[in-house]
This record gives sequence, structure tokens and C-alpha cells, in this order.
Amino acid sequence: MAKVESRLCPECEGVFDFPPPPEMDRREFLRVAGTGVAAAAAVVTASPTLKAAAASPPPPVKKPRPAEELVRELFSTLKEEQKKRLVLPYNHGVNQDGKGMPGRLGMYNAPYGNLRLEEVLRKPQIELVNRIVQAMASGDDGYRLLSRGGTWDASKSFERCGATLFGDPNGTEPWAFLFCGHHLTIRCDGNFSDGIAFGGPIYYGHSPYGYDPANVFFPQTKAVLSVFDALDGKQREQAVVVGSPGEGAGSVKFRKKAEERPGILYKDLSKDQQGLVTQVMREILAPFRKEDADEVMQVIANTGGMEKIHLAFYADTKPKTGKKEKDAWSFWRLEGPGFVWNYRVLDHVHTYVNISSKLA
Repeated sequence: MAKVESRLCPECEGVFDFPPPPEMDRREFLRVAGTGVAAAAAVVTASPTLKAAAASPPPPVKKPRPAEELVRELFSTLKEEQKKRLVLPYNHGVNQDGKGMPGRLGMYNAPYGNLRLEEVLRKPQIELVNRIVQAMASGDDGYRLLSRGGTWDASKSFERCGATLFGDPNGTEPWAFLFCGHHLTIRCDGNFSDGIAFGGPIYYGHSPYGYDPANVFFPQTKAVLSVFDALDGKQREQAVVVGSPGEGAGSVKFRKKAEERPGILYKDLSKDQQGLVTQVMREILAPFRKEDADEVMQVIANTGGMEKIHLAFYADTKPKTGKKEKDAWSFWRLEGPGFVWNYRVLDHVHTYVNISSKLA
């Protein structure tokens, strides 16, 4: 399999099963985007009809369809040649003792198998995949976060991401839809009562500096920093951890029951401080649809509740960009039985998530 180079995120390579796709030069991207916006504005200005259309109210919004229903529609449109490339057995690559690809449960930084949508699907099918991803998000703002403001980060276009089906969505057996791109692995499987949130581990990130508001996930770190600011000296000693939790799938493996978890316990915080942690939970779940967010909270409830969650700040890394930030943590991490949200801030955001009461 050919290696795809990336100038934007070289440190991603070696952490994932596939390298990120190549990026468009930033100046070229801004030029193309700016040209498109200017052209559209010129057309509207020149056309009285389009002026009136722009001023008129938009048509009624159709009721959104569940992602799983749209996956079945996509499956029905696939030709046999497309299925050979995009549809795999449900347990493909699983339980191979670390050899080969981890299949549907893996975290990827590029399209699975490096198969881009534009290489396999027709335009209407790509549009349908886009509707599936929109349905997996929590509305327009959730889609903005998952798409990194519509850029898909180094992918620079939705068509350069990838989608893979594991199993038959029309059958009675389990199946999963996997969507991957640069700094993104998400999935849906329609089963919200199996004790495995998101259908398995997920991954998200963004290339801008982690402490810069230009990073779309900065509100998550900002919410976490508000918790640290509220801690007293003794609490900070508990919360700050020397070292690194690591990256990739290995960083979100569940600890054994007797193994100590780093950081400060939620139950040891004051009511006000607990309220700030609750806000962190809202922020990290904000991009995802209600069904997935609800299952996350149900897993937490089934494994001891928020009282069992630890919050830790890792201070092992200094900014490589030459920037200096007060309390610039390299990672922050929420962890409990069956719950790991491992968030790398520096130099840019990499976030690894694994939540399951079944596998804890």
C-alpha cells in the first residue's frame, strides 16, 4: 500500500494504521475558496431574480433521517464492484493478535485502506455519505466541528475522506459504518443498547495550535482549564501528572479494576467544581448526535457514575512552536471504569476516546 505524504501533520505518521492524505497548500486553498465566494457574490449582485431568491425565506427543512437509515439507502445503490472495495465482513481484521489492521474497531488518520470517496463512489453516493455524516453529528454546529469548519483538515475536501461498511446493514446480524479522514474516525451501527458508545473507539483532532481559538476544539480545552483554575493548591497536586498518557489505541485501553487511575476524582471536588466538569462533558459530547451522547452517559452510569471519573493534566511537553502558554498542558484526560477521553493539546489536537461498559 503506497504511503501518502503529509506536510501538515508529520507527527501523525506512525501512530495510526494509515498515514493522513496530502493537503492542499493553504494559500492555494484560500485563493480557491475566496474566488468561489467572490464569484457567487457577483452573480447574486448582477441578478435581480437571485437577489429576490436570496431575500426570500428558505424552504421548509425536511425532518432529518437517522444515519442508519441513510446507510441502508447507500448500500442499496452500491454496484458489485463498489461492494468489493467498500463492504467487508463485520469482524474483518479483528482478533489478529496485533497483526494486520484492527478493522472496524481501529482508529485511522486517513480513509480506511486509503480508499477515498472520490475514487470509488459516484457523486450522488458521495452526497449521500455526506448526509450520513451530518446525521451522525449534533446538527449544524456538530457537523462544523467534525468537518473542522468544512475543511476536513488536511483532507481539504469531503471527497478525499473515506467510508467503509462492515457487514450487511439490511440483515439481522451486526454491522457498522466507518467514516475516516485526516484527524477523524467515527462510526455508527444503530445499536444504542449494547454498552459500547459510538460503536467502538473514536478519534478526532485539528491541526491549528491547541491553545489557539482557531482550533475548533479549543472550547473543550477552555472548559477543562476552567476546572483547573478553580482547584486549590492541594487539589492541583492531585490533578497534575508527570509524564504522558501516550497516543493511539494503546492510550485508551481500560485499566484493571485494582489499577490506580491518575488525577483528581470528581467526587472529591466541590459542587461548583463538579458543575465545571459537567460543562466539560457537555463540550466534549457537543459534536455528536443525542443518541450517542445519551449512550456515553448511560455507560458512565452503569460503571459507577461521574463519582468514579478522574481528571488529570499532563505537563510533560513544552510547545514545539516556540509559543509560551500559561499552564500549557500537553494532555488532559478524563478516565473512569469503561471510560477514557484522552485529549492531546500540544502542538495541535489529537483526541482518543474509548467508552464501553461491556469491555471494561
